[in-house]
Amino acid sequence: MSAKSVARGTRRGTARLTGKLLGSFGVFLQGAIENPGMVGALFPSSKATVQGMLQLVDWKGCKVVVEYGPGIGTFTRPILELLPADARLIAIDTNAHFIDHLKDTIRDPRFKAVLGSAADVEAIVGAAGFGKADIVISGLPFSGLPEPLAKSIVEASYRVLKPGGGFLTYQYRLIARRLTEAVFDRIDTKVMWANMPPNNLTWGWKAA
Repeated sequence: MSAKSVARGTRRGTARLTGKLLGSFGVFLQGAIENPGMVGALFPSSKATVQGMLQLVDWKGCKVVVEYGPGIGTFTRPILELLPADARLIAIDTNAHFIDHLKDTIRDPRFKAVLGSAADVEAIVGAAGFGKADIVISGLPFSGLPEPLAKSIVEASYRVLKPGGGFLTYQYRLIARRLTEAVFDRIDTKVMWANMPPNNLTWGWKAA
């Protein structure tokens, strides 16, 4: 085993121990410190933001939902509460600490956590046995991503969605909204003031 593999295993073991000692927020904080460019804030989104973001979706009709950047599961758990019994939630994150935490704490047969990039969403959904998704919800900090990568993620999200599907983002800046508006057929927007700092919510809809 290489030194790099040993170091990676040690870090993941430390993250699991941190989660046990400090709870989910300890894991979130460690992830934010180790990889600040891929975590949008030092605090998870507020309950009001979660409720506001999810309220426009017809969850009863969903079969496949994809979440980018699930972190410690701030949106993941509420989504699972809304999903039908035969639906599936695929969470994609580049942070191994977060993926391990979700696998350790969410015991739901509808849930699958994948270590990978949102840019590969089509391949990841296909590997899970599905052709398309009903909803894609993203917590990725688009302002911290290279512009070509951010654009490719939004375009891949459009392609992976079924007609009538939605791409949901919650961001402090407006970059994700602008990208969504350029790709999707229709958008809805809202500013969630009951969040620190205030969140810009955007729903991008693919034409039915």
